[in-house]
Amino acid sequence: MVVITDPVREQLHAVWAAVAPSWGEHAGAIDIRGAGVTRAMFDAVDLARGDQVLELAAGPGSVGLTAAEVVGPGGSVVVSDIEPQMVAITAERAQRRGLANVTTRVLDLEHIECPAASFDIVFCRDGLMLVPDPAAAVREVHRVLRPGGRAAFAVWAERRHNTWLGALLDAVTAELGVAIPPPGMPGPFSLAEPGVLEELLRAAAFAEVTGRDVETPLHVRSFDEWWSVVPALAGPLASLLESLPAEMTTAIRTSAQADLATFAGADGYDLPGMSVVATGRRRSTT
Repeated sequence: MVVITDPVREQLHAVWAAVAPSWGEHAGAIDIRGAGVTRAMFDAVDLARGDQVLELAAGPGSVGLTAAEVVGPGGSVVVSDIEPQMVAITAERAQRRGLANVTTRVLDLEHIECPAASFDIVFCRDGLMLVPDPAAAVREVHRVLRPGGRAAFAVWAERRHNTWLGALLDAVTAELGVAIPPPGMPGPFSLAEPGVLEELLRAAAFAEVTGRDVETPLHVRSFDEWWSVVPALAGPLASLLESLPAEMTTAIRTSAQADLATFAGADGYDLPGMSVVATGRRRSTT
């Protein structure tokens, strides 16, 4: 059972509960948006038929559901998230696809309620940077891997490489006059500095640690499409935007549109994006 024991975690849990319906609504777009990163993660760990897989902080389960098709009926995938609504969304999606090798669980990335040495592969895409103690989470991933097992993590690269989201954060910060996210709260770029993610893996005793940048540009047909999707999926920021007076939201929208105008073309907007994918292996016993 997941127990939230401090104010920061309580606030984060409430935020993800609030935005879960939007993640379910846009699950297909999330699949497409992250497909390149998912492929890079699979390649980095040599995902193969028969593997026993865990996905953490899964949202609507994009990585785990795709992995289930790769590992086949001889393999298995546990898709998990700390938010029960997200888990329910994934369970429904797995059922619709007929993926009998998928199970879903409510699991806390920082305290994984699974026995040690349970999985061949662990994936976490776009979740590690949003927990209060990412070092503890990486240690937990190491613990649940079997000797020789592999893990792949993906986080957003530096803000300057991710205009698709940075423009929204900049517009909100300018309008409110305060930093977004506020000090003390994990945010989308909290692990973005080069080398930070890889060092977390090394500190958790992972071997053969590697990292690479993966281009993740976002194409939208119009600014209205960007505005309908990105703020709705932006976790804590989505809840904040909903709480603001209409005139402030309008000002934020206008500012973001001006910043993104540079990237407008004949067929829409091509917005820069970049992720960092890092992998490591649990050492085999001798």
